[in-house]
Amino acid sequence: MLLCSSMMCADFGALRDEVQVLDTAGVDIFHCDIMDGTFVPNITMGLMDVKAIRAATDKPIDCHLMVENPSAKVDLFLDAGVDIIYIHPESERYVVKTLAHIKERGASTGLVINPDTSIETVSEMLNLADYVMVMTVNPGFAGQKFIDFTAKKIDRLAALKDEYGFKLMIDGACSPARVREFSARGVDGFVLGTSALFGKGKPYAECLEDLRQGKDY
Repeated sequence: MLLCSSMMCADFGALRDEVQVLDTAGVDIFHCDIMDGTFVPNITMGLMDVKAIRAATDKPIDCHLMVENPSAKVDLFLDAGVDIIYIHPESERYVVKTLAHIKERGASTGLVINPDTSIETVSEMLNLADYVMVMTVNPGFAGQKFIDFTAKKIDRLAALKDEYGFKLMIDGACSPARVREFSARGVDGFVLGTSALFGKGKPYAECLEDLRQGKDY
């Protein structure tokens, strides 16, 4: 199980300390949401935030690019030391070309599937995806409710993992109960925000250990 901390939910007043505590606590991947205020209405993290996180940990960092025309921006983040780049097919004219470029740069590729994106429209792109991340909320904001019908999409993609060779991730309202449920249904990793990690009133290490053991809290 890959447990990924959603860094948009971290304390940016003490970012380096947050990263180091999360690292020691056992986070597998640091997940950075990059929003441009156009593809999604919000604006969150930027390139300098990613560089600060990279300087504070040797663990993998992924960038979820919720931006228009990500092909024009991926090299900025790859140059900053990002290990995984997620893009949205709706935001890029030549998705396969962009995924191939990310691979050529030596990083892992991620494809994001929104609640209103059908699997059929991205099936060819799965050939180049190292990670497929299903959004179980609408992208752009933390603290939303889980969209129930996305569970069917998750199950369909879990059945395709072996054929295409990707890891299946979910992002959005990943509570301890959801982590337990969907881990059993074939999901490989979870982006953890306010539903399971941040602001829970207990140490990050305890939260992560409870999640790995399938406990509620």
